[in-house]
Amino acid sequence: MKKYIDIFFRFFRVGAFTFGGGLAMLPILENELASGENPYLSKQEIADNYALAQCAPGIIAVNTSILSGYQISGTAGGIVAAFGVCVPSVIVILIIASVLSNFMSNEIVAMALAGVRSGVCALVIKTVTNLLTKSIVDRLTLILFFICLAVLVFLPVSPAVPVIAGGALGIMAKKAGEHR
Repeated sequence: MKKYIDIFFRFFRVGAFTFGGGLAMLPILENELASGENPYLSKQEIADNYALAQCAPGIIAVNTSILSGYQISGTAGGIVAAFGVCVPSVIVILIIASVLSNFMSNEIVAMALAGVRSGVCALVIKTVTNLLTKSIVDRLTLILFFICLAVLVFLPVSPAVPVIAGGALGIMAKKAGEHR
C-alpha cells in the first residue's frame, strides 16, 4: 500500500506542476521517477513510455502515466498513476469554474498566465533538446527524424502516422542489419 501512495503522490506532483501539455511534463516526470533516492524508471524508459503514449488515443499525460505506473507496479500502479496525474487538474478546474467570471478579467491573472506560457515554452525547448540527443543516435535515426518532420509539417496527417512508420522502419533496419 505504501508503494501505491508513493506512486500517487509522485504523479500528483507531475499533474500539479505540468503546464503546457505532454512535452512539458517530461522534465517533471524525469525528476519524479528517474532521480532521487528511489528512482522507479530510467530516463530512457520514460522517453519510451512517452513515445508509446503518443500512439494511443487520449491525453498524452494520462497515457504516459498509465504506461509508467504499469511498468512500476502492474495494473494497479497504472491506475494509481493515472488517478494521481488527473486529480490536480480536476481540483484546479473546479476552483476556476467557481470563480470564472472574476478570474478572466483580472489583469494580474492575465499577466501571470503570460509568464506561465513563457516558462512552458522554455520547458518544451529543453525537452525537445533532450529528446533529440537521446533519439538521434546514428545516420538512420537522423534521416527518419527529417522525414517524419517533413511529413508532419507539410502533410495533414495524424502524428501517429510518422511515429508508427518510424517504429516500423527502425525494426526493418534492425532486422536488415542482423542479416548482413
